[in-house]
Amino acid sequence: MRFFRSLSLPVVAMAFLAACSSSGGSGADTSTASTPNTIELSTLPPTVVTEPPATTTTEAATTTSTLPPPVYPLTGLPVTDGNELAVLRPVVVAKVGNYDAHPQSGANLADIVYEEIINDNVSRFAMVFQSQGAAEVGPIRSGRLQDVDLLGSLGSPILAWSGGNGTVTREIRDSDLVDMSPNFCGSACFRVGFDKAPYNLYFDINKAWEQAPPGAGIPPQQFQFRETSAAPGGVPSAGVLVKMDSYSIDWTWNATSGLYERQQNGRADKERSGELVTTNNVVVLEMVYNKGISNSPDAQSTGTGQVWVFSGGNMVHGTWSRPDRLQPFALTADDGTPILLTPGRTFVQLPRTGGNVTPK
Repeated sequence: MRFFRSLSLPVVAMAFLAACSSSGGSGADTSTASTPNTIELSTLPPTVVTEPPATTTTEAATTTSTLPPPVYPLTGLPVTDGNELAVLRPVVVAKVGNYDAHPQSGANLADIVYEEIINDNVSRFAMVFQSQGAAEVGPIRSGRLQDVDLLGSLGSPILAWSGGNGTVTREIRDSDLVDMSPNFCGSACFRVGFDKAPYNLYFDINKAWEQAPPGAGIPPQQFQFRETSAAPGGVPSAGVLVKMDSYSIDWTWNATSGLYERQQNGRADKERSGELVTTNNVVVLEMVYNKGISNSPDAQSTGTGQVWVFSGGNMVHGTWSRPDRLQPFALTADDGTPILLTPGRTFVQLPRTGGNVTPK
Protein backbone atom coordinates (compact mmCIF):
# COMPACT_ATOMS: atom_id res chain seq x y z
CA MET A 1 0.00 0.00 0.00
CA ARG A 2 1.39 3.38 -0.90
CA PHE A 3 1.52 6.23 1.60
CA PHE A 4 2.53 9.88 1.81
CA ARG A 5 5.65 11.05 3.55
CA SER A 6 6.25 14.65 4.49
CA LEU A 7 9.12 16.51 2.85
CA SER A 8 12.07 17.48 5.00
CA LEU A 9 12.89 21.18 5.30
CA PRO A 10 15.75 21.11 2.75
CA VAL A 11 13.60 19.22 0.25
CA VAL A 12 10.60 21.52 0.72
CA ALA A 13 12.73 24.61 0.37
CA MET A 14 14.53 23.34 -2.75
CA ALA A 15 11.31 22.20 -4.35
CA PHE A 16 9.71 25.57 -3.75
CA LEU A 17 12.73 27.46 -5.08
CA ALA A 18 12.94 25.21 -8.13
CA ALA A 19 9.31 25.86 -8.92
CA CYS A 20 9.71 29.64 -8.58
CA SER A 21 13.11 30.20 -10.25
CA SER A 22 13.40 30.63 -14.00
CA SER A 23 17.15 30.02 -13.92
CA GLY A 24 16.91 26.48 -12.56
CA GLY A 25 18.97 27.35 -9.45
CA SER A 26 22.37 26.43 -10.85
CA GLY A 27 24.93 25.62 -8.20
CA ALA A 28 22.35 24.43 -5.65
CA ASP A 29 22.22 20.86 -4.29
CA THR A 30 19.35 19.22 -6.18
CA SER A 31 19.34 15.80 -4.51
CA THR A 32 16.25 14.63 -2.63
CA ALA A 33 14.82 11.42 -1.16
CA SER A 34 12.59 9.51 -3.56
CA THR A 35 9.01 8.98 -2.37
CA PRO A 36 5.86 7.90 -4.22
CA ASN A 37 4.66 11.50 -4.33
CA THR A 38 7.92 13.37 -4.94
CA ILE A 39 9.74 13.95 -8.23
CA GLU A 40 13.47 13.97 -7.71
CA LEU A 41 14.79 17.37 -8.63
CA SER A 42 17.73 15.81 -10.44
CA THR A 43 15.35 14.07 -12.85
CA LEU A 44 13.43 17.17 -13.88
CA PRO A 45 14.03 17.98 -17.56
CA PRO A 46 15.74 21.33 -18.21
CA THR A 47 14.11 24.00 -20.30
CA VAL A 48 14.99 23.18 -23.91
CA VAL A 49 15.12 25.83 -26.62
CA THR A 50 15.63 24.62 -30.19
CA GLU A 51 17.16 27.12 -32.62
CA PRO A 52 15.41 26.89 -36.01
CA PRO A 53 17.43 26.57 -39.22
CA ALA A 54 18.20 29.90 -40.86
CA THR A 55 16.07 29.00 -43.88
CA THR A 56 12.92 28.14 -41.95
CA THR A 57 10.41 29.93 -39.73
CA THR A 58 10.04 27.12 -37.19
CA GLU A 59 9.26 28.48 -33.71
CA ALA A 60 11.39 27.48 -30.73
CA ALA A 61 9.96 24.60 -28.62
CA THR A 62 9.98 24.88 -24.82
CA THR A 63 9.58 21.96 -22.41
CA THR A 64 8.63 22.69 -18.81
CA SER A 65 7.69 20.61 -15.77
CA THR A 66 5.55 21.59 -12.77
CA LEU A 67 6.28 20.27 -9.30
CA PRO A 68 3.32 19.09 -7.22
CA PRO A 69 2.43 21.41 -4.33
CA PRO A 70 4.17 20.70 -1.01
CA VAL A 71 2.34 18.80 1.68
CA TYR A 72 1.64 19.98 5.22
CA PRO A 73 3.58 17.70 7.58
CA LEU A 74 0.88 17.33 10.25
CA THR A 75 -2.14 16.70 8.00
CA GLY A 76 -0.70 15.08 4.87
CA LEU A 77 -2.76 17.53 2.79
CA PRO A 78 -1.30 19.57 -0.09
CA VAL A 79 -1.12 23.35 -0.09
CA THR A 80 -4.11 24.61 -2.09
CA ASP A 81 -3.96 28.39 -1.63
CA GLY A 82 -0.60 28.94 -3.35
CA ASN A 83 1.17 29.79 -0.09
CA GLU A 84 3.85 27.11 -0.34
CA LEU A 85 5.99 28.74 2.35
CA ALA A 86 3.28 27.97 4.93
CA VAL A 87 4.66 24.44 5.24
CA LEU A 88 7.75 26.01 6.79
CA ARG A 89 5.84 27.60 9.68
CA PRO A 90 6.59 26.45 13.22
CA VAL A 91 3.92 24.83 15.36
CA VAL A 92 1.86 26.76 17.90
CA VAL A 93 0.48 24.54 20.67
CA ALA A 94 -2.35 26.09 22.67
CA LYS A 95 -3.13 24.61 26.10
CA VAL A 96 -6.93 24.82 26.26
CA GLY A 97 -9.25 23.96 29.12
CA ASN A 98 -12.00 21.36 28.74
CA TYR A 99 -15.03 22.57 30.66
CA ASP A 100 -18.72 22.07 29.95
CA ALA A 101 -19.45 25.51 31.40
CA HIS A 102 -16.70 27.19 29.37
CA PRO A 103 -16.77 25.64 25.88
CA GLN A 104 -13.53 25.73 23.95
CA SER A 105 -12.69 27.41 20.64
CA GLY A 106 -10.18 26.20 18.05
CA ALA A 107 -10.37 22.39 18.03
CA ASN A 108 -11.78 22.16 14.50
CA LEU A 109 -9.00 24.36 13.09
CA ALA A 110 -6.10 22.53 14.74
CA ASP A 111 -4.08 19.97 12.77
CA ILE A 112 -3.76 17.74 15.86
CA VAL A 113 -5.52 17.86 19.23
CA TYR A 114 -4.09 15.90 22.17
CA GLU A 115 -6.41 15.24 25.11
CA GLU A 116 -4.48 14.52 28.28
CA ILE A 117 -5.57 13.80 31.85
CA ILE A 118 -4.61 16.42 34.44
CA ASN A 119 -5.30 16.80 38.16
CA ASP A 120 -8.82 16.66 39.62
CA ASN A 121 -9.61 13.77 37.24
CA VAL A 122 -10.35 16.06 34.31
CA SER A 123 -8.78 16.45 30.88
CA ARG A 124 -7.11 19.29 28.99
CA PHE A 125 -6.41 19.89 25.31
CA ALA A 126 -3.13 20.63 23.56
CA MET A 127 -4.26 22.08 20.21
CA VAL A 128 -1.54 21.98 17.55
CA PHE A 129 -1.67 24.57 14.75
CA GLN A 130 0.54 24.61 11.65
CA SER A 131 -1.41 24.38 8.38
CA GLN A 132 -3.88 27.13 9.33
CA GLY A 133 -4.37 29.73 12.00
CA ALA A 134 -7.30 30.74 14.19
CA ALA A 135 -8.22 34.16 15.52
CA GLU A 136 -9.73 33.02 18.82
CA VAL A 137 -8.37 29.92 20.59
CA GLY A 138 -9.14 29.24 24.23
CA PRO A 139 -9.76 29.34 27.08
CA ILE A 140 -5.98 29.18 27.51
CA ARG A 141 -4.90 27.37 30.67
CA SER A 142 -1.76 26.22 32.43
CA GLY A 143 0.82 23.67 31.34
CA ARG A 144 2.01 20.44 32.94
CA LEU A 145 5.33 18.63 33.23
CA GLN A 146 4.02 15.94 30.87
CA ASP A 147 3.81 18.56 28.09
CA VAL A 148 7.61 18.68 27.80
CA ASP A 149 7.77 15.02 26.75
CA LEU A 150 4.47 14.87 24.85
CA LEU A 151 5.20 17.87 22.62
CA GLY A 152 8.92 17.30 22.12
CA SER A 153 8.55 15.73 18.66
CA LEU A 154 6.96 18.88 17.17
CA GLY A 155 10.24 20.65 16.41
CA SER A 156 10.62 23.19 19.25
CA PRO A 157 6.98 24.31 19.20
CA ILE A 158 5.67 27.64 20.46
CA LEU A 159 3.68 27.01 23.64
CA ALA A 160 0.66 29.29 24.12
CA TRP A 161 -0.23 28.80 27.77
CA SER A 162 -1.25 30.75 30.84
CA GLY A 163 1.80 29.72 32.91
CA GLY A 164 2.30 27.21 35.69
CA ASN A 165 3.82 26.68 39.11
CA GLY A 166 7.50 27.38 39.61
CA THR A 167 8.69 23.85 38.86
CA VAL A 168 6.63 23.49 35.67
CA THR A 169 7.65 26.95 34.47
CA ARG A 170 11.36 26.19 34.98
CA GLU A 171 11.07 22.84 33.20
CA ILE A 172 9.31 24.34 30.20
CA ARG A 173 11.71 27.27 29.93
CA ASP A 174 14.68 24.90 30.19
CA SER A 175 13.24 22.67 27.46
CA ASP A 176 13.07 23.15 23.69
CA LEU A 177 9.49 24.42 23.95
CA VAL A 178 9.28 28.15 23.18
CA ASP A 179 7.55 29.94 26.04
CA MET A 180 4.71 32.22 24.92
CA SER A 181 2.94 32.74 28.22
CA PRO A 182 1.31 36.13 28.96
CA ASN A 183 4.72 37.62 29.81
CA PHE A 184 5.88 37.07 26.22
CA CYS A 185 2.77 36.99 24.03
CA GLY A 186 2.23 40.72 23.32
CA SER A 187 -1.00 41.29 21.40
CA ALA A 188 -1.16 37.59 20.39
CA CYS A 189 -3.03 36.92 23.64
CA PHE A 190 -5.98 38.88 24.96
CA ARG A 191 -8.79 38.84 27.50
CA VAL A 192 -12.36 38.36 26.28
CA GLY A 193 -15.46 39.93 27.74
CA PHE A 194 -17.80 36.96 27.48
CA ASP A 195 -16.25 35.02 30.37
CA LYS A 196 -14.52 35.70 33.67
CA ALA A 197 -10.97 34.96 34.83
CA PRO A 198 -9.30 32.51 34.64
CA TYR A 199 -11.37 31.39 31.65
CA ASN A 200 -11.05 34.59 29.60
CA LEU A 201 -7.49 34.31 28.22
CA TYR A 202 -7.44 33.61 24.46
CA PHE A 203 -4.84 33.50 21.67
CA ASP A 204 -4.72 34.65 18.05
CA ILE A 205 -2.59 31.98 16.35
CA ASN A 206 -1.71 34.16 13.36
CA LYS A 207 -0.34 36.86 15.66
CA ALA A 208 1.51 34.20 17.63
CA TRP A 209 3.43 33.32 14.47
CA GLU A 210 4.21 36.99 13.87
CA GLN A 211 5.31 37.79 17.43
CA ALA A 212 6.80 34.54 18.68
CA PRO A 213 10.17 34.64 20.43
CA PRO A 214 13.05 33.08 18.45
CA GLY A 215 13.88 29.40 18.66
CA ALA A 216 10.86 27.65 17.16
CA GLY A 217 11.52 25.01 14.52
CA ILE A 218 9.67 23.31 11.68
CA PRO A 219 7.69 20.19 12.66
CA PRO A 220 8.48 16.78 11.21
CA GLN A 221 5.68 14.48 10.10
CA GLN A 222 3.94 12.85 13.09
CA PHE A 223 1.85 10.16 11.35
CA GLN A 224 1.86 8.15 8.15
CA PHE A 225 -1.04 8.78 5.76
CA ARG A 226 -2.72 6.65 3.15
CA GLU A 227 -3.42 8.03 -0.28
CA THR A 228 -6.91 9.47 -0.54
CA SER A 229 -7.77 6.98 -3.30
CA ALA A 230 -6.75 3.99 -1.14
CA ALA A 231 -9.23 2.15 1.08
CA PRO A 232 -8.68 2.51 4.84
CA GLY A 233 -7.14 -0.46 6.60
CA GLY A 234 -8.60 -2.48 9.43
CA VAL A 235 -12.14 -3.62 10.12
CA PRO A 236 -15.40 -1.63 10.02
CA SER A 237 -16.16 0.25 13.22
CA ALA A 238 -18.80 2.80 14.20
CA GLY A 239 -16.35 4.61 16.47
CA VAL A 240 -15.08 4.36 20.04
CA LEU A 241 -15.91 5.10 23.66
CA VAL A 242 -12.98 6.45 25.71
CA LYS A 243 -12.98 6.99 29.46
CA MET A 244 -10.78 9.97 30.46
CA ASP A 245 -11.19 9.72 34.23
CA SER A 246 -14.38 11.72 34.97
CA TYR A 247 -15.03 12.40 31.28
CA SER A 248 -16.73 9.89 28.98
CA ILE A 249 -15.86 10.56 25.34
CA ASP A 250 -17.89 9.06 22.47
CA TRP A 251 -16.65 9.31 18.88
CA THR A 252 -19.13 8.23 16.15
CA TRP A 253 -18.33 7.82 12.45
CA ASN A 254 -20.52 9.84 10.06
CA ALA A 255 -20.18 8.23 6.63
CA THR A 256 -21.97 11.14 4.95
CA SER A 257 -19.54 13.82 6.13
CA GLY A 258 -16.54 11.50 6.33
CA LEU A 259 -15.85 12.74 9.86
CA TYR A 260 -15.94 11.45 13.42
CA GLU A 261 -18.31 13.39 15.70
CA ARG A 262 -17.62 13.87 19.40
CA GLN A 263 -19.86 13.58 22.43
CA GLN A 264 -18.73 14.31 25.97
CA ASN A 265 -20.57 12.97 29.01
CA GLY A 266 -23.59 12.04 26.92
CA ARG A 267 -23.98 15.37 25.09
CA ALA A 268 -22.82 16.64 21.73
CA ASP A 269 -19.45 18.37 22.26
CA LYS A 270 -19.78 21.79 20.65
CA GLU A 271 -17.35 24.67 20.42
CA ARG A 272 -18.33 28.10 21.71
CA SER A 273 -19.45 28.92 18.16
CA GLY A 274 -21.97 26.06 18.33
CA GLU A 275 -20.03 23.95 15.84
CA LEU A 276 -19.83 20.24 16.65
CA VAL A 277 -16.29 18.99 17.35
CA THR A 278 -15.20 16.64 14.54
CA THR A 279 -12.06 15.08 13.14
CA ASN A 280 -10.81 12.88 10.29
CA ASN A 281 -8.91 10.48 12.55
CA VAL A 282 -9.16 9.37 16.16
CA VAL A 283 -5.95 7.91 17.61
CA VAL A 284 -6.21 6.39 21.09
CA LEU A 285 -2.85 5.90 22.83
CA GLU A 286 -3.17 4.00 26.10
CA MET A 287 -0.87 5.67 28.66
CA VAL A 288 0.68 4.92 32.02
CA TYR A 289 0.25 7.96 34.30
CA ASN A 290 2.68 8.34 37.18
CA LYS A 291 2.26 10.76 40.06
CA GLY A 292 3.96 14.06 39.35
CA ILE A 293 4.09 17.37 41.22
CA SER A 294 1.39 17.54 43.92
CA ASN A 295 0.17 14.14 42.66
CA SER A 296 -0.69 15.66 39.28
CA PRO A 297 -0.90 12.89 36.63
CA ASP A 298 2.23 12.57 34.49
CA ALA A 299 1.70 10.69 31.20
CA GLN A 300 4.60 8.43 30.24
CA SER A 301 4.61 9.20 26.52
CA THR A 302 7.87 7.38 25.76
CA GLY A 303 8.09 3.61 25.73
CA THR A 304 5.34 1.47 24.26
CA GLY A 305 1.65 0.67 24.66
CA GLN A 306 -1.60 -0.23 22.94
CA VAL A 307 -3.05 1.92 20.17
CA TRP A 308 -6.44 2.00 18.45
CA VAL A 309 -6.77 4.05 15.26
CA PHE A 310 -10.18 4.97 13.83
CA SER A 311 -10.03 6.29 10.28
CA GLY A 312 -12.40 6.22 7.32
CA GLY A 313 -15.01 4.18 9.23
CA ASN A 314 -12.53 1.42 10.10
CA MET A 315 -10.49 0.47 13.16
CA VAL A 316 -6.92 -0.82 13.40
CA HIS A 317 -5.48 -2.13 16.68
CA GLY A 318 -1.78 -2.25 17.30
CA THR A 319 1.14 -0.91 19.31
CA TRP A 320 2.60 2.55 19.75
CA SER A 321 6.31 2.96 20.42
CA ARG A 322 8.44 6.00 21.09
CA PRO A 323 12.00 5.56 22.33
CA ASP A 324 12.70 9.27 22.72
CA ARG A 325 10.63 12.42 23.40
CA LEU A 326 12.01 14.07 20.25
CA GLN A 327 10.60 11.33 18.01
CA PRO A 328 6.98 10.96 16.84
CA PHE A 329 4.85 8.01 17.93
CA ALA A 330 5.39 4.99 15.65
CA LEU A 331 2.07 3.17 15.13
CA THR A 332 2.27 -0.49 14.11
CA ALA A 333 -0.71 -2.76 13.45
CA ASP A 334 -0.98 -6.20 15.00
CA ASP A 335 0.10 -7.72 11.67
CA GLY A 336 3.34 -5.71 11.74
CA THR A 337 2.43 -3.14 9.08
CA PRO A 338 2.46 0.64 9.62
CA ILE A 339 -0.91 2.15 10.53
CA LEU A 340 -1.95 4.71 7.92
CA LEU A 341 -4.27 7.62 8.66
CA THR A 342 -6.60 9.55 6.39
CA PRO A 343 -5.03 12.88 5.32
CA GLY A 344 -6.59 15.57 7.46
CA ARG A 345 -7.07 16.45 11.13
CA THR A 346 -6.29 14.04 13.97
CA PHE A 347 -7.60 13.88 17.55
CA VAL A 348 -5.33 11.96 19.93
CA GLN A 349 -6.83 10.58 23.15
CA LEU A 350 -4.47 9.65 26.01
CA PRO A 351 -6.51 7.48 28.44
CA ARG A 352 -5.03 5.52 31.33
CA THR A 353 -4.17 1.87 30.78
CA GLY A 354 -6.70 -0.70 31.92
CA GLY A 355 -10.04 -1.05 30.19
CA ASN A 356 -10.83 2.57 29.30
CA VAL A 357 -11.18 2.00 25.54
CA THR A 358 -14.29 0.34 24.02
CA PRO A 359 -14.50 0.18 20.19
CA LYS A 360 -18.03 0.25 18.78
